[in-house]
Amino acid sequence: MALQLFDTAARQVREFRPARSGTASMYICGATVQGVPHIGHVRGALNYDVLRRWLVHSGLDVLMVRNVTDIDDKILTKAAEAGRPWWEWAATHERAFEDAYAALGCLPPSVTPRATGHITQMIELIQRLIDSGHAYAAEGNVYFSVSTFDSYGQLSGQRLDEVQQGETQSEGKRDPRDFTLWKASKPGEPSWPTPWGRGRPGWHLECSAMATTYLGSEFDIHGGGVDLVFPHHENERAQSMAAGDGFARYWLHNAWVTLAGEKMSKSLGNVVAIPEMLRRYRAVELRAYLIQPHYRSTIEYSDAALSESAQGYRRIEQFLRRVQSSTGEVQVGRVPAEFAAALDDDLGTPQAFAVLHNTVRDGNAALDSAKETEARQLAETVRAMVDVLGIDPLSEQWAEQGGAEAEVLARLVDAMLEERQQARANRDFATADAIRDRLIEAGIAVEDTPNGPQWTVRD
Repeated sequence: MALQLFDTAARQVREFRPARSGTASMYICGATVQGVPHIGHVRGALNYDVLRRWLVHSGLDVLMVRNVTDIDDKILTKAAEAGRPWWEWAATHERAFEDAYAALGCLPPSVTPRATGHITQMIELIQRLIDSGHAYAAEGNVYFSVSTFDSYGQLSGQRLDEVQQGETQSEGKRDPRDFTLWKASKPGEPSWPTPWGRGRPGWHLECSAMATTYLGSEFDIHGGGVDLVFPHHENERAQSMAAGDGFARYWLHNAWVTLAGEKMSKSLGNVVAIPEMLRRYRAVELRAYLIQPHYRSTIEYSDAALSESAQGYRRIEQFLRRVQSSTGEVQVGRVPAEFAAALDDDLGTPQAFAVLHNTVRDGNAALDSAKETEARQLAETVRAMVDVLGIDPLSEQWAEQGGAEAEVLARLVDAMLEERQQARANRDFATADAIRDRLIEAGIAVEDTPNGPQWTVRD
């Protein structure tokens, strides 16, 4: 089965056929570096990291671009509120995002372009649009004329007569549906010289210029969050194709992480920041939690769900270490056909994890029956799967992050919880409560769930 991906523009699953044989090109909308990253921010990066790893595993060379938006209204506002230079504010939070990506095992992009480093390319793109009649200058601003592009709305399903860009109506804008390519300078704001006056780029313009600079006029995959479909990606598509570029051949969009039913965002104040999460869970456990649901499915965050996922990961880890202790070094084998079929089906990670956990279960059964050869073969298969998913506990990255110590802790806590469960079954509630109290004193929080007790390390 060839890789199938859901293309937002086509509204259906399509077979992935790269434009250039042997190479897949990806542009991923990166962060607007206005603050500390939370798990909603990194979810998309992890989803596309798994896709990239699967493309590489499938024999393709992958050229991946993930941009940084380092000039934006929100960056300017927050920097001003903090009394700090806008460029320093952006650089500080860009490092925070890069640290989070690296901590969670994202492979580094082929290139990480910043918006402010591509002003020349943006000006050239604007000039092409003006020359072709798709854009116009007014009062130092430059706007894209939506009505001149016949397929506007095709990506998002917007009807032209219902389009609302969310921009303030300004003098010189001919049509409220038009969107800003270049913003005229304002006192105290950073600006760059252009033929239309000093100013700074509009958000949508940045990605079109950076994507085509590194990937060419047509490339394979454009990825981002579902909240970017309109207006950001719709406008990217319009301005790029109006300028004569083929642009993205497949549009992929990952769903949100929500908390209490709402999209996780800084404006709502319901964020779960990465630095805080990594004080409570190992990075590999957080990665496993965020990549297991299908990328197009919303994740409703809860501590209980993350704790349960972390314990599932520990079972994978413990199995591999058991085999390693019994039979020696475990090599990376080959992924099973069911696992490959799951990922080829629009990156079906839930089904892929099901295959993984079933293999671990069979491997533990083989070990318990002293079938070491079978257990070792299954462990090699498990390593192949977790390698593709970027969560291999025996890999250099995760082994260096306290894997052995975490395994010892997990075994001790799990043993105490088994003892507690037995005490409860015997109606010896005093002993059960005493065990729970000992765990709490040690910094281990325990939550009883329908699937059994779940635990996590607390500060």
